[in-house]
Amino acid sequence: MEEPRSRINKWLYPVSILYGTVVGIRNKLFDWGILQSKSFNIPTICIGNLSVGGTGKTPHTEYLIKLLKSKYQIAVLSRGYKRHSRGYILASSESTARNIGDEPYQMKNKFSDIYVAVDENRCHGIGKLLKLHDPKADVILLDDAFQHRYVKAGLNILLTDHHHLFCDDKLLPAGRLREFIKGKNRAHIVIVTKCPSDIKPIDFNIITKKLDLFPFQQLYFSSFRYGKLTPLFEEFNKTKRELSSIQKDEHILLLTGIASPDTIMKELQSRTKNVTLLAFNDHHDFSSGEINMIKERFEKMQSEKKIIITTEKDAARLIHHPAFSDELKTVSYTLPIEVRILQNQQYNFNKNITDYVRENKRDSKLS
Repeated sequence: MEEPRSRINKWLYPVSILYGTVVGIRNKLFDWGILQSKSFNIPTICIGNLSVGGTGKTPHTEYLIKLLKSKYQIAVLSRGYKRHSRGYILASSESTARNIGDEPYQMKNKFSDIYVAVDENRCHGIGKLLKLHDPKADVILLDDAFQHRYVKAGLNILLTDHHHLFCDDKLLPAGRLREFIKGKNRAHIVIVTKCPSDIKPIDFNIITKKLDLFPFQQLYFSSFRYGKLTPLFEEFNKTKRELSSIQKDEHILLLTGIASPDTIMKELQSRTKNVTLLAFNDHHDFSSGEINMIKERFEKMQSEKKIIITTEKDAARLIHHPAFSDELKTVSYTLPIEVRILQNQQYNFNKNITDYVRENKRDSKLS
């Protein structure tokens, strides 16, 4: 099952021209210094993209957390997309996906010893994080902030989906780009994400040529690696499962509210052909009626061997849902995703990140 390529709606080109004019003027105002970008005296790493839709920002942010957290106090700042709150909120053990957003909740839930905050005003949010003590933050990771140019990050990491390269796309609404392709020039590192595990060396060369990066920009390729199936509700089920334990006659209801479920679908279909996809829009806020519909769909599956699998991001919105029945809780699993850097470049990538943080330590003269 191949993931579909970017779809271009040519009839929307006139609207894209208007959109592009507005975005282009805004970027020029920043380039000319009329609108001011603010730098901060702390290592600040932005993880973002040029397009709407999922490129794997959260898994790559989690990769950086794992890489750095043994030596540094990490703070992640997000706008908290689709949260039911406003302003600055520092996540705590009492936070839910509803008040901080599903992705910040996911990261705080997985890494309880880091700071996770949300604020639509990134400059204000960074200022609040810099005031934290015991311990104070050493590094700030900006999730999905490539277009938030009021902050001038010390290191910009730009992600592009292998199946939807920004060089093959067009501006909104004809395509999926938030800004012109030349916005890539602000990136220090570009990562082609969601690469097939069997990608050929010639494909690396073709993509490298298509992206047309500057010599100072470093290019990496990454793929997803799936972890063990983890019970969504541990009080009802404590047993993790290897993906390899999925049997050919087992039925799976794949429940997603993400931008592109194709990669997960392909992985599960390599284990069993009995996969039913129930897909909702990205960051979907499930209603009680939809939870009941999920239960009905699951009950209609004609097999005694059947489970529900969802993503970690969707789990953040489902775990506190009052309509999720005990029957579903016993058979529901999340499928964790980890990032793998390809082409034997993991050491170089890790070194680039750690060198930047070490050389720009908070309150140092080099910052």
